[in-house]
Amino acid sequence: GPMSLECLGNLLRITLSAEHFEDKYFSFFVVDQSGTAWELDEAMSAQCGYTVTYTTWRSIELSASALSCHSHLEKDVFTVTVQIKTSHTPDMSNATTHLKSASCHYGLWNPRELICESNYMEVSVRREVPQTIKDFVQDEPEDWTLVFPEAKAEEASIWKIVFHQPEEKRALLVSNAWSAGYGLNITASRVLLRVPYTAAQVQLLKDQGITFSVLRSSTFYKYQWVILMVDTAVACPIDGVDYTNKTITWTVPKYIPPLSAGVTSCKDVLVEAGVDLRKLSAKEMVSRKYVLLNELKTITMKIPIGAEGGYYKTSVSNGQLGVKYTINLFLEHQWEDNKWRLTKQIIIKQIETPFEQAEVAITNNLNLSARLMNVTVGTFLPDVELVNLTIEGVAMAAPEAVQCGYLIHRTRYANGSKAYVVQVPLDAPSIQKEYMGEDMRAYTLNVTLTFITYPSSETFVVPVIALSAVKDAVLPTARGFCDGKNLHLILTHGNVDQNWLPFISDWHLTQEAAQKYNYILRDNGTHLAISVPFLSPHVSYEGFHTSAIKASFYLTLKDGITLAQRRDFSVSCVFSPSELIQCLPNGTVIITAIRLVGGENLDTALLVLRDRQCKPSLVTEKTATFKFNVDTCGTSRKFNSTAIMYENEVLYFRPGNDTPIYQLKFLCSYAVEQTADVQHESKKSPPPTIKPGFGCLALSLKLFKDKSYSEPYLESEYPVIKYLREALYFEVELLQPKDARLDLNLDDCWATNAQSQDSLPQWHILIHGCENNKESYRTVFHKVNYDLRIKFPQHLKRFAVRMLTFVQGTSLLQE
Repeated sequence: GPMSLECLGNLLRITLSAEHFEDKYFSFFVVDQSGTAWELDEAMSAQCGYTVTYTTWRSIELSASALSCHSHLEKDVFTVTVQIKTSHTPDMSNATTHLKSASCHYGLWNPRELICESNYMEVSVRREVPQTIKDFVQDEPEDWTLVFPEAKAEEASIWKIVFHQPEEKRALLVSNAWSAGYGLNITASRVLLRVPYTAAQVQLLKDQGITFSVLRSSTFYKYQWVILMVDTAVACPIDGVDYTNKTITWTVPKYIPPLSAGVTSCKDVLVEAGVDLRKLSAKEMVSRKYVLLNELKTITMKIPIGAEGGYYKTSVSNGQLGVKYTINLFLEHQWEDNKWRLTKQIIIKQIETPFEQAEVAITNNLNLSARLMNVTVGTFLPDVELVNLTIEGVAMAAPEAVQCGYLIHRTRYANGSKAYVVQVPLDAPSIQKEYMGEDMRAYTLNVTLTFITYPSSETFVVPVIALSAVKDAVLPTARGFCDGKNLHLILTHGNVDQNWLPFISDWHLTQEAAQKYNYILRDNGTHLAISVPFLSPHVSYEGFHTSAIKASFYLTLKDGITLAQRRDFSVSCVFSPSELIQCLPNGTVIITAIRLVGGENLDTALLVLRDRQCKPSLVTEKTATFKFNVDTCGTSRKFNSTAIMYENEVLYFRPGNDTPIYQLKFLCSYAVEQTADVQHESKKSPPPTIKPGFGCLALSLKLFKDKSYSEPYLESEYPVIKYLREALYFEVELLQPKDARLDLNLDDCWATNAQSQDSLPQWHILIHGCENNKESYRTVFHKVNYDLRIKFPQHLKRFAVRMLTFVQGTSLLQE
């Protein structure tokens, strides 16, 4: 059932089962003989003889004195009725009521009995009326009222109590004593005084180094026409506990003065001890390694810390988790003296060892097949419960953590302890992932668990940082290629480089930085594409021959936090030296000199031509571009039967030295025009004609993203999706031959609905080199200017058309 009862001498103990009352709010009531229920609080419990104790197993114990305020004493049996209300809410709404009545037999009352409970001291003495007084004639009750108006008219009642203090004696009537928190009662055979430890008249005295809580008092009660007085002194030890060598030592002095006033001789009758109000036999004491010493002036108990009979409970000090060992010792001492004849003292002592810090074990068991992190936290004592988790700075209850992929399991062990298992998928967003090298990744779980202890409601946190190394890293890969004018590097992302950043040496390559140098940088989540022109500041030139130039582009991926170097990629291509020189028909020469790898000390701004007055018109860190006429800057000429060749050099001199350390020779060749004698006639000359010829042409058609013509669509981006009437920017380029005398002219240009150029229907964009005048939105030509990429503007044609679609009737035609 929900409650169990035990009669333990002059005490009744009621135990509430942990299973029945777990996770419930409850309140205690005691029911008097009239049926009135009185709610127990701390003050009433101490005044009326009740003690409520919480154990680490979440069970609750209520002990009641045989002479408690609401007990019914009849002959040798005392009866106590309790009422317990439980509810799932703090306001006790929809409470369930449990009523329990228990009777215990206790017939061996001694002349004086003392109880030292954790929250009160109690003394009861036998009422002994001399025979001569018993023979007195009983007066009328009203006679008492005339003499002592404050005295009650009952046959036997407590009149007043006098407290003996060093400086004075203070008398209180019963009503005033009750108001001060004292408990007083008189039965047919006994007078009782109950004193809370916090009462104003309580004194602290030392005897043999042990501190006692002492109240010296005399209680006056009337019997018929006589006022009788009894000594109701009470004393209880409040310390005397020592902790050494993993042992609890509890020392209690015997025959202390407040209890031995007027006594000339004392003799022990009984000394017994136990745990939780139960006496232990000598055999049980030995099996538990308890020691009970009854010496001349003291009684000593020695208990090994952690011994059977006690229990550990969780404690928190300055946020640190720890444990305390608790044991409820019970000592009964009976002695004879010449004043009281026999005195029985019961001392109930709850001993709690000092705080001892405890470490929380955290065990990480990776379930690789299920890709789950299994982290076991604990073990904990039964009085600990998990309250919430803090994930990435957000606190949430355990059920809510499921939304973040966290599953919490509680594991119970046979000894009552428990542990908590946190399960998280490796791919959960809150799991930190870090590349460790080779093909290993580190998965880190970082979560804070908050716990609470019962019934003390102390909280503590356990940071959980669990690391698992998994062989599942996929590194980024790259492929590179060149198209004659640019170097391209396409990286395929792995699963480790989400936070890696592209660097060129120590220069972080961002979109803004790429635009500054006309680089193309794109990242679609799976691929990172980078395109740089052949003549770029970040291209390295590693070899120069008359027939080829080796150009390389190097890219480094670095960790986005530590900037540690993670991965290096490069692309190298061979370019024709003709990419460096342009020989224009008008005699203008444009030559770009490059600094090779290893020539880092060469300042490109100091490069000159043979005529040292001719300096570069455009300088970068690695290049210098000169623009001059063939008859200037010290250019020399050579003739043969078919051509005239102009030669010059790009030179670099150290200061004060006339021998160049850098020398780049170049020449431009122009065909020699043949002459012949002709006979002139004064007739009209025919119009000039173009002589047709045959040869191989290499052409390219590209679609660009905007009218700047700086970024073409890559092959991987096709098909390109455009809205109707949105502009399309086309560029047609003559790739070969690279002859400055050639001009590129477009004759016909048309669009089809299929990939075949001969498919039907067709729509003409250009007709004989002109716009289609049947088109509402006519084709627009864009001028092509010279720049580092375009050496022969006459080899390119650029035009823009509006997006169109083919229809038949009112229906769209699709391929």
